[in-house]
Amino acid sequence: MPKLRIGEFDILPGETRKIELPVAKLYTDADVSLPVHIIRAKKPGPTMFISATVHGDELNGIEIIRRLISQNKLKLIKGTLIAVPMVNVYGVVNQSRYMPDRRDLNRCFPGSAKGSLAGRVAHIFLNEIVKHCNYGIDLHTGAIHRSNLPQIRANMADAETRELAEVFDVPVILNSNLLDGSLREVAVRNKTKVLLYEAGEALRFDEFSIRAGMKGIFNVLSHLGMIRKTRVSKRKVLPFVANGSQWVRANASGIVHNLVNLGDQITKGQPLAEIGSPYGDILGVVIASRSGILIGKQNIPLVQEGEAMFHVAYFSEDDEDIAEHIESVQELLLPQQQNA
Repeated sequence: MPKLRIGEFDILPGETRKIELPVAKLYTDADVSLPVHIIRAKKPGPTMFISATVHGDELNGIEIIRRLISQNKLKLIKGTLIAVPMVNVYGVVNQSRYMPDRRDLNRCFPGSAKGSLAGRVAHIFLNEIVKHCNYGIDLHTGAIHRSNLPQIRANMADAETRELAEVFDVPVILNSNLLDGSLREVAVRNKTKVLLYEAGEALRFDEFSIRAGMKGIFNVLSHLGMIRKTRVSKRKVLPFVANGSQWVRANASGIVHNLVNLGDQITKGQPLAEIGSPYGDILGVVIASRSGILIGKQNIPLVQEGEAMFHVAYFSEDDEDIAEHIESVQELLLPQQQNA
């Protein structure tokens, strides 16, 4: 099993190491580096990365990785795990989705060693991390003031990626096309199989999302034989694969009264929210245009006409079964919260 070289660092088989991968400098001449935690088993096997905060305000992933690497049961028996809790360090510092040059890092891959700041970070992450890896899990949340139900987004046309998405074991999988310039798109070109985990809201920790993410990562590591298999209860229902999704938009401007919650079963024609004036008048009722499951929603109680409010996924399966499965997953993970 050869040594692994990341930047100027050599990590040997059987070694666990934290490194700082130089990126650039601040105006103050202070160095900015990507924190990278590497765990290598003595036996050869797959190499997998776990990344968070490609969007700097999506903080759930930092907590997932922090808890993950502090777990006693994270003992690799083969292969290598590379954890990067802060890819967009600048965004984390500024509590911003974007890089300081206002670029979306997840649209700047593969980047360039001599390009924009975002392009340089993308180039370093791709060449120093992703290109070593057979697999990857990229952790995301909803945008500012928007929450996502825990879900996997993946290219379900690829058989192995589909298998990993099902093993991750969140209630909903969204078959998602590859976007130009995204981490997932360049990873696939590198023949790295990547799952994108979406859960929770920007600038917030969400316990259900964190627990579901940790459980999913352990499931994937176990499936790949990188950690010892643990006893798990027999899965009653496979994750449901959405064949499409759509945002329902506001039909008026005003103050929002939500009528539904994440994970709810939605039926065509169902009222999702009322939009009112400051004087109590109902200005509009937002109606579902199709049946499905609510996988994302806006949280701020103010809305402009035309603004996206509810993200509904559509399935070929029975929506009632999906909603019940989501509820059972929540009950499985959240009762342990007091003992965390």
